[in-house]
Amino acid sequence: MSVPDQLSQRVANLSPAKLRLLMKHLGKEAPDPGEGPRRRTAAGPVPLSFSQQRLWFLDRLEPGGTAYSLPSALRLAGRLDRAALAAALAAVVARHEVLRTTFVERDGDPVQVIHRPAPLALPLVDLAALPAGRAEAEARRLVRADGRRPFDLTRGPLFRNLLLRLAAGEHVLLQNLHHIVSDAWSRTLMVREMVGLYEALAAGRRPELPEPALQYGDYCLWQRERVAGPALDTLLGWWRERLAGAPLVEMPADRPRPAERTGAGGVVRRPLPARLPERLGELGRGSGATPFMTLLAGLAALVHRHTGETDLVIGTPIANRREAALEGVLGFFVNTLALRLDLAGDPSFRELVGRVRETALESYARQELPFEKLVEELAPERTRGRSPLFQGLFVLENVPPARLEIPGLTFTALETDNGAAKFDWGLSVEESPDGWRLRLEYATDLYEAATVERWLDCYGRLLAAAAARPELRLSELPLLADGERRQVVAQWNATAREYAGPEVLTARLAAQAAATPEATALVCGDERPTYAEFEARVCRLARHLGRLGIGPESRVGVFAERGVEMVEAIHAVVRAGAAY
Repeated sequence: MSVPDQLSQRVANLSPAKLRLLMKHLGKEAPDPGEGPRRRTAAGPVPLSFSQQRLWFLDRLEPGGTAYSLPSALRLAGRLDRAALAAALAAVVARHEVLRTTFVERDGDPVQVIHRPAPLALPLVDLAALPAGRAEAEARRLVRADGRRPFDLTRGPLFRNLLLRLAAGEHVLLQNLHHIVSDAWSRTLMVREMVGLYEALAAGRRPELPEPALQYGDYCLWQRERVAGPALDTLLGWWRERLAGAPLVEMPADRPRPAERTGAGGVVRRPLPARLPERLGELGRGSGATPFMTLLAGLAALVHRHTGETDLVIGTPIANRREAALEGVLGFFVNTLALRLDLAGDPSFRELVGRVRETALESYARQELPFEKLVEELAPERTRGRSPLFQGLFVLENVPPARLEIPGLTFTALETDNGAAKFDWGLSVEESPDGWRLRLEYATDLYEAATVERWLDCYGRLLAAAAARPELRLSELPLLADGERRQVVAQWNATAREYAGPEVLTARLAAQAAATPEATALVCGDERPTYAEFEARVCRLARHLGRLGIGPESRVGVFAERGVEMVEAIHAVVRAGAAY
């Protein structure tokens, strides 16, 4: 089997065609979209897609950011023909207009400017002279540094490549694209084409790849025609009703939310127990649900248990390639769905999976509405400190990391992290040959690494309990390990002590004032009375109450703002022998 065929099979695991078939089978198919996209005939600038328009606006608002960079790295093991690799990359760029596109403003609106194919630079950094450990460390540093280097959307290029030589027969290819020209699906297609072209060029053969039937610019024009008029009104009406009054739910943070996000992020990872995916799969099949739906139900339960909220909105990206003709086109197609989940009534986990299934299928059927149009229609309060509609994202990545082999050379995908976070948090569940892995990206403005690590521990524990006993209600699903539960319930509450007899509050205060007269008794704003001052004020007010006839069995109403005077009044009433 050739490399392109191998990767095509992997891509088919996420095929929109399979999603269309599933939804039709379940009676959830949306109305026929009508005529599909076609090749454009007019030359000149092309309008942006709705998704591109949002990223253009964000780039103008906060230039120089890297939250929407898509860095990746491939380890190349074997004999590498650098010239053939550069030629293969240049051929990929020549085949796909979006990889040689920049964005400018004309008459107040952004447009795409598509440039002619040109030779592609493939700089080489030779680290082979360094000791093995140093070379690997330097390679990781360069990966991070390249991921944090911003793009200029007006000048380009928006697709960068850098080749690192670690040793003889050992290279790392760093690739970085701006999200405005690509998405995860496109990245997979691009690697497929690059490896296939390299295999032919390195062997001295002429590559045999058919010309792309469509370009991303064709889709942009079709989308503008498609998502307009009655079709747009119908989609907007459904989503408007679906999200009306949805609350903005936030996980408890370690730090106050800043007025303006920095976009800085971190990543923590965890494997799921080996048998858990299998058990969750059985649970999902029994409910007619996909692994995505079952895992999302677990995440919703986790958020509910941390916040107490039963009405949640969680975002999720979707390939948004409902037209079969778009499955082989590179570009920024991915759309974001705002899934509103109902957890009211403390349902069983099995019942929650059913609710999530219905919500997901109904939303899939209306995935064509661009997220940008939805936000524009709902017009939520916008701030630079949080995202609109939802603060958390969930992704199931069931395409294994690429490991492609051709004669004499192996390409293996490496994990990368550019230190950025688009949302408060984003959970990815990644399927791999070694099992399922959790990857949680989080905003370091808000959370400590230890906090999100606990979230992942709780998530795994909750899923394990739900898989074993799906009839458990959400309130019954355990979040704490046995040792943690003992610590919280028993050890932290072991406050018993021998009772030494009755102690009068007024006597304790007088004794403390005598022992530490200059120590601060209480703090309220700028007020910090000492114990001596506090005791004197209490005694003075108590004597005044006594002169008014207040004593044992009397009741005194205290009407005061929260502060030092209120505390003094309460103590004075008790000193006079009355109740307040």
